[in-house]
Amino acid sequence: MNRLCRRHLLLPALAGVLALLAACQAQPQWQLTNVSGHLPDLRFKLTNDLDQPVTAAAYRGKVTMLYFGYTHCPDVCPLTLAHMHQVLQQLGTAADGVQFLFVSVDPERDTPAVLRQYVAAFDPHIMGLTGTQDQIAALAKRYRAFYEREAPKTPSGDYEVSHSSAIYIFDRDGRARLLATPGDPQATVVHDLQLLLEQET
Repeated sequence: MNRLCRRHLLLPALAGVLALLAACQAQPQWQLTNVSGHLPDLRFKLTNDLDQPVTAAAYRGKVTMLYFGYTHCPDVCPLTLAHMHQVLQQLGTAADGVQFLFVSVDPERDTPAVLRQYVAAFDPHIMGLTGTQDQIAALAKRYRAFYEREAPKTPSGDYEVSHSSAIYIFDRDGRARLLATPGDPQATVVHDLQLLLEQET
């Protein structure tokens, strides 16, 4: 085989390798768990902490974070919200493109007014959501989130609610993209949120 023939055979192969490398470089280098294609798009009908009916469509155009918790939570919820406050602060003005949704798994006690007072103490980019027991259960099932009310521990009837602590992250089009935990370093969450914020819809 002469040199000219070899060159013509090598060129398509080289072009294929370059295309593959370009595709790899174009893929975001996520540091959180990538759940693209494994969880459904963001969809719900609930009531926000301003006592207004709201659907997921209200948050299109923003990177949305979804978390299941409750205001009487003694530990993981306040720690998670404080953690997210630090993350949002590190984003600076870009945080205006992020919406954190705190969905109550204790709608009996978490009225819109209670939720508003609670989330406002952490960060203005956090919105509380509540609804009927059926609405909350359906949303939790949609994202495979667990919660269960425990038996009262005091004569007054106070109780706790066991719940999972995953943070679901959706892109500007409401597609599930990433899964975070309260234990993820702030820098890791900031890194991936910045990548999502830079992506065009």
